[in-house]
Amino acid sequence: MKYTNQSILTRTGLHVLAATSIALCGLGCNKAVDDATLTTNVQAALSKDSAISQQPIQVAMASGVVTLTGNVSDDTASAVAAQDAAEVKGVKQVVKDMTVAGVAVAPTVTLPAAPTVERPTTRQERTAIENHQPLPPPPADAPAPPQPVFRNVSVPAGTRIDMRITQTLDSQTTQPGTSFSGVVTREIVSDGLVAIPAGSAVTGTVVDAKDAAHFKGSSLLSLELTSVRRHGTNIAITTEPYVLEGKGRGGNTAAKVGGGAAIGAVLGGIFGGGKGAAIGAAAGGGGGAVVQGVTRGQQVTVPSESVVPFRLANSFSVRTAEMPADDSQSQGLQPR
Repeated sequence: MKYTNQSILTRTGLHVLAATSIALCGLGCNKAVDDATLTTNVQAALSKDSAISQQPIQVAMASGVVTLTGNVSDDTASAVAAQDAAEVKGVKQVVKDMTVAGVAVAPTVTLPAAPTVERPTTRQERTAIENHQPLPPPPADAPAPPQPVFRNVSVPAGTRIDMRITQTLDSQTTQPGTSFSGVVTREIVSDGLVAIPAGSAVTGTVVDAKDAAHFKGSSLLSLELTSVRRHGTNIAITTEPYVLEGKGRGGNTAAKVGGGAAIGAVLGGIFGGGKGAAIGAAAGGGGGAVVQGVTRGQQVTVPSESVVPFRLANSFSVRTAEMPADDSQSQGLQPR
């Protein structure tokens, strides 16, 4: 193919123009996205994800650092939201500071380099979050976080699982076989790793229910957990029955049968320094009475938002790389 001088000049001009355009794009295309645009893009990413589009998640942005707040249904929803936000172009890091079904859990940080891996926040970062101060963005030349090391850990029988129930059960109207649900209030740690995160959804069933008016004045509720959902995967579990039994006529309290824990009132307190729903003053205490037994006449009731302690009757294993959020806040394994 022959080229004339004019065609050569023309093609040379086009090459110069293309090179100039590439250079200009290199200057402009890598320009940091402003916070307002990033906020819109993150909100759009969350709304497009059908798994969490109906969750009440709020987005705040400061210098490319996203903070997600709101009260989501379980830990799976919060993890998916953090991952979606971390994958938005221009986001530098994601701070997940959400409550889970009213349970306040320790905030975490997710980086775009590893959107499926959350790291616990440091004490300094938690202080900044509590004081509504922005976290500094990571350095531009910060190395990628190391790949998580997964291990199989076992949760043995006898481990205590505290769950916050999300509906009211009472001996007068509840029927055996009725299902109930809630969330784990404290992360369960095994061998230095988180086996069950706080905020994990749990389900259970009413094993027995007796109305005081029809059973010689002695009311009864017997509850068991049947499954826990860990990061979207359901794990079948069995627990020892948690039994509330009302005293006979003339009594005005309820008695706990089995399991070794006393009854105590937990409603009216706020967990996590004012954040979250009223889930009980005893919920953050790390022991003692964590469920409210109430009699109405001789009936017993487990009110919504009560924290109920169960004991595993079986053991199970999980594969995890999650580090505890804070040793002082972790429940850990509590075999009897």
